[in-house]
Amino acid sequence: MAWDFTKDRPIYTQIAEQIKNQIFVGKRNLGDRLPPVRDLAMEAGVNPNTMQRALAQLEQEEIIYAERTNGRFITEDKTMLDKQKKETARLQMNDFLEKMAAIGYDRKATLQLLTTLTKDGE
Repeated sequence: MAWDFTKDRPIYTQIAEQIKNQIFVGKRNLGDRLPPVRDLAMEAGVNPNTMQRALAQLEQEEIIYAERTNGRFITEDKTMLDKQKKETARLQMNDFLEKMAAIGYDRKATLQLLTTLTKDGE
């Protein structure tokens, strides 16, 4: 799996987002055990401390949980994950609408443009 990082935000935040997105789209399944921190860090090309911080953030958000001697697992709470997914989508949509407003499109014009582009197959 390819990990893609930008310089505009902390890497651990981007790792947490990417793991969440993998769960949202089914690349990681509910209840699955995550690989050990060092393995994930090697895969992502980051320091294990950075990966640990990302996983701690996901634990705080209750996306994953730790079992003392068995490792970390993805939650099985589908309802909570659906809420998280919807909130992530809402934040991304707000960001998109702000960017569209910055180039002169209000919400109505943005919706019209999206509708037109979708109909045209662009």
